[in-house]
Amino acid sequence: MLRPLALSDAEALQAINELALGYQFPLDLTQQQLKKLLGDDHHILLGFEDPSSGRLLGYVHAEVFDTLYSETALNILGLAVLPDYQNQGIGKRLMQALEAQAKSRSYAFIRLHSSAQRQSAHAFYRKIGYNGDKLQKRFIKTVE
Repeated sequence: MLRPLALSDAEALQAINELALGYQFPLDLTQQQLKKLLGDDHHILLGFEDPSSGRLLGYVHAEVFDTLYSETALNILGLAVLPDYQNQGIGKRLMQALEAQAKSRSYAFIRLHSSAQRQSAHAFYRKIGYNGDKLQKRFIKTVE
């Protein structure tokens, strides 16, 4: 069942991020980030819950993408489904729900970045109609 994420989902989200994406991030910081993002209408956070158990199985997180060089769109920041529940249509349903929100808000497109080694994710995105249009490098500088 699709539903908006809630602050009570923090522990499940932390587990999904670690098991599905390999990100280890402390629960207290997950809670802080989730609280902040839930209060920001430029972020869309949708979850997929098992209707019988109430367990959160996956989620998608997108932000409004506004620049001086394109029309307003959505930028997907995260899509993750617990490994034991992948290939069951959950990711597709999350993406379809996000696409419906983008359409209802008259956004021009949805974009995302996917790490070069995530070949199965690339196949999934192509299968649901997304086209990979360029290769990029990420540059990070820690600000202290």
